[in-house]
Amino acid sequence: MIRSYVFNQSQGRLISQDLTMDLLKVVLQDDGVQFWVDVGECSDDEAKAVLEGVFQFHPLAVEDCLTPSDRAKVEEYEGYVFLVIHAVNYNGGEFKTCELDLFIGKNFLVTYHREPLRCVGATVDRVFKNAPAVARAPDRLTYTILDFLLEGYGPALEEMSVEIADLERSMLTNPSRNVLSKVSELKGEVQRLRQIVWPQRETIARLAHGEFKLVRAHMLPYYRDLLDQLVRISTMAENSRDSLTNVLQIHLNIQQMQVNHVIKVLTVMATLCMPALVVTSYYGMNLTHWPGPDFRHAWVWVWIVTGGSTAFLAWLLKRKGWW
Repeated sequence: MIRSYVFNQSQGRLISQDLTMDLLKVVLQDDGVQFWVDVGECSDDEAKAVLEGVFQFHPLAVEDCLTPSDRAKVEEYEGYVFLVIHAVNYNGGEFKTCELDLFIGKNFLVTYHREPLRCVGATVDRVFKNAPAVARAPDRLTYTILDFLLEGYGPALEEMSVEIADLERSMLTNPSRNVLSKVSELKGEVQRLRQIVWPQRETIARLAHGEFKLVRAHMLPYYRDLLDQLVRISTMAENSRDSLTNVLQIHLNIQQMQVNHVIKVLTVMATLCMPALVVTSYYGMNLTHWPGPDFRHAWVWVWIVTGGSTAFLAWLLKRKGWW
């Protein structure tokens, strides 16, 4: 689906939308307007018809659009800046990304994405409600889209935090063997999130520091705010990784306590069986002195010595607090 919105250059007021390809080529030459073209959920041929046929973007930039990548980047071409950034979603214990490509020009913004994006839909709604507030220039419209995109990281991180908290509670109440594999999976997802966020921090930092002249000076604080959001997201990811490390440490401690308890029980059992082992071993020898094999009530003697010794050891272990 290809959507287009044309705004008044001075006020940012929406004056037209959903132009044909031929009209887009004409509007592109008009300095009195600015426009946003959203190319989403369409075939590669349709995307090329806009990106190459109408705007004649660089072939390498178009190739980057049509070939998904997990790494964010920003490059400057003649007359526009090409930006690659990613939205995230957390489903079923896995971070899923969707690439958003932006071409930011002096009087136009072109966005391309293969899947529906909440940030694009929210920006469209904002355009219809109050276009002058978000569409006075392409750099401001870009900021609005990126702001909505980074807001989507919050629910994803919250959902993962809830899953970590549930894992910790279940581990304390009902330890199981699959905790280790679950922690490993979550740590892998946290690491994947960090690999997504760090390149985006570098990309937004270049925009926030005024490296590209298409981002006006008075818009730089807004882009620095985006950078601050990414720093907070990175901090939350680090906190999640630390929480998982703590969960893993607690799990290992619980396992060690269980092993120690088993060893303690086995040690007590072996100690209590010692008198019986000694007495029975003694009577297993071929000796004839009293009380010998011909002693009429030898079994009574065995039970008395064994039972008494065992009871004494049990009392001693209890008194020492070892059992």
